Amino acid sequence: MKAVRREFWKNVLPSMIAFAFTGVYAIVDGFFVGRNVGDAGLAAINMAYPLVALIQAAGSGLGMAGAIQVAINKGKKDEQEERRYLGNAIILLAVAGIVLMAGLSLAHIRILEMFGATGEILSYAGIYIKIIAAGAMLQVFSTGMVPLIRNYDGAMTAMCAMVAGFVTNIIFDWYFVSIKGYGIAGAAAATLIGQMVTVVPCMVYLIVKVRLMRYAIFKPAANTIKYLALIAISPFGLTLSPNIVIIIINKSAIAYGGELAVSCYAVVSYVICVAQLLMQGIGDGAQPLIGRYYGSSNKEEMLHVRRMAYRFGGGVMLGCVILLYLTRFRMAGVFGVSESVEKLYGTVILYFAAGLIFAAFLRVTTSYFYAVEQNLEAYVLIYGEPLLLSLCMAFLFPKIWGLAGVWTAPAFTQCCLALVGLILLKMLDKRMLGKVK
Repeated sequence: MKAVRREFWKNVLPSMIAFAFTGVYAIVDGFFVGRNVGDAGLAAINMAYPLVALIQAAGSGLGMAGAIQVAINKGKKDEQEERRYLGNAIILLAVAGIVLMAGLSLAHIRILEMFGATGEILSYAGIYIKIIAAGAMLQVFSTGMVPLIRNYDGAMTAMCAMVAGFVTNIIFDWYFVSIKGYGIAGAAAATLIGQMVTVVPCMVYLIVKVRLMRYAIFKPAANTIKYLALIAISPFGLTLSPNIVIIIINKSAIAYGGELAVSCYAVVSYVICVAQLLMQGIGDGAQPLIGRYYGSSNKEEMLHVRRMAYRFGGGVMLGCVILLYLTRFRMAGVFGVSESVEKLYGTVILYFAAGLIFAAFLRVTTSYFYAVEQNLEAYVLIYGEPLLLSLCMAFLFPKIWGLAGVWTAPAFTQCCLALVGLILLKMLDKRMLGKVK
């Protein structure tokens, strides 16, 4: 078990850090825009972020789908299938980048209007997404190659690539937004430059270390592509679902609290996003090991990795909740928001911190489900959250408690889904573990 623990930390720690940096691109943009453009600019970044997340989710979903099959076929020692899944995953990433670039360039204004953006917020958000859409290919590959190289012992390379991109983003945000005064457009450009810096070392690793061009089988195989798309629905949803939640809460916040509530929630969503991504990093960092042990039918090691992920995830999330509580009257000021937004944040963040307790269990459980090819269970937890939250927002909490109900509904939703996840996990253990020797 010492070897398993060593492999766990080798994979999970870099993955956790890399996922955290994936989410802070928009936070950095929000920091500089909030200080230099104001509350409307900050709210616009938050309104636009679900579309940014759509691009990242496509990359993460397809990359993780390929990574899962790489790990499982490594465990089975089926090199031919491993090579085919690797090559076809790369093809799908390229196709997704092209489709998203074209689609968002044409439809971003209409989509933002559907999200509830109007006036100055719509104008700012439109500028941001127009530039982001032009570089969709970069973002798809920067998020899609990370899980792939992690399954080829590249966890440290993935982490370093994300850190390099993050640092680059900070530098260019500062230069474009604070020094040159390019505002929203400068923030979007800085994000794309950061993503480009992330892509380069990942691509170099695959080409040099894995010998991608010789090793991978790029010839499209219908069954392989179909199965990759089926698997990708889970990690795609896991990345996108929190941002569907952002859309739902934004619309309710506008209806019950106006621009003040939306600006406050912008800061809340940035902060909560980091905690959620830390948890996703733990779950997905354990995926290569779980997938490999699942593929080789090694039950004991597979369960040991799962237990370690739950324990470590619970500890990390407890630390996040404590930190959020201690900084509740200081954090919003970092983004340069108005005094009224800062005051509201101190109360609202406590509602969302409570929900993180359940999110810790949900993130690891969901990652475990799709790592062992239990896609239906993963779908229930991932897509159940926005569905249940929509119902709560439309028919229950805001109707009774107004704006306070908007803030209460997410934690209630996560509590319900955690109970569902526990039941599904127990049922899966009874059904599957007897077959895994």
